Amino acid sequence: MVTIEELITRGAEFGASDVHLAKGVPPKFRIDGQLQDAKDISPLTEEECLSYAKRLAGEKFEEIKDIGQLDLSETIADHRIRINLFRQQGAISASMRILADEIPVLSTLGLPPVVSEFAKWQKGIILVTGETGSGKSTTLAAILDQINHTRREHIITLEDPIEYIYKPDLCLVNQREIGTDTQSYADGLRAILREDPDIILIGEMRDPETIETAMTAAETGHLVFATLHTNSAVESIDRIVGVFPAERQQQIRLQLSTTIQAVLSQQLLLKKSGHGRVVACEAMIMTAAIRNMIREGKTPQMQSALVSSSSLGSISMDNSLVQMVKDGSISIDQAIEASANPDHIKKNVGGQSFNITKNY
Repeated sequence: MVTIEELITRGAEFGASDVHLAKGVPPKFRIDGQLQDAKDISPLTEEECLSYAKRLAGEKFEEIKDIGQLDLSETIADHRIRINLFRQQGAISASMRILADEIPVLSTLGLPPVVSEFAKWQKGIILVTGETGSGKSTTLAAILDQINHTRREHIITLEDPIEYIYKPDLCLVNQREIGTDTQSYADGLRAILREDPDIILIGEMRDPETIETAMTAAETGHLVFATLHTNSAVESIDRIVGVFPAERQQQIRLQLSTTIQAVLSQQLLLKKSGHGRVVACEAMIMTAAIRNMIREGKTPQMQSALVSSSSLGSISMDNSLVQMVKDGSISIDQAIEASANPDHIKKNVGGQSFNITKNY
């Protein structure tokens, strides 16, 4: 049986972002967003999957029997790995994300220029959104690491699980893992305000208590970074408000309008060359007009306000995609597929051909 170490090493050599193990199929690598079978390895048996799970989970293996899944992280074959083990059809499967060996320098990620300013801000909430695997964790790690090298602050992270490991430089960095160092995001956040933080990272804003505590932290002068699983900056606002019962939503809109500073929405796309991926971003920087729209629940108007605030660094996803086509980073077909408004792409990449259309 091929060892976990050998699988991770092979995946890293191929440039895979993930390694998947499941009964009845060979190990699979996700390369440039597509799953590919590991060559020369037979389909895994239920016993082999169990053996891999026990190796990965160690002393925590028994927890899978009670809750059906387990999140953890580990360094394997000199690579930092985020691991999820889960039961399915009587067997155990594993999904392993291969993280970068080093936290990338923020300026190398191809993000909108305004993102470099996030590391200089003193207070408020900055959201990084996108679907799973869109690079949110990498972006946040790069921002926090820039702070680590340029400011003298106390950074506390709440993560599930811990992914990137920071090497304290000018900053004091404390990283707390959900389930190991604290029971939940809500528990960790309740304690965090007594731990003298300057900057707080919340792995995910997933429940009302977490969101409220994050807003309280921002209101009391802290800089808060957090993630959401949404596909646009504007959608993120409604997603947060929608977590709360109707009778509380106006109060939440008011709090959010005064604390949120920026929303960055990301997706990873295949490069035009067909190898490697590049990030496309939408950035919504708060203006007085957008804050008013948040308070008044005028979500449909926020997209227009985002586009008109480009002088502050805001950029819509569609305009980002148009620029990437013009730069030669991605194909027109990729841009149309990733766009919320394919007609906008077609109108603004004049003279270039396209092969697909997206139905709405």
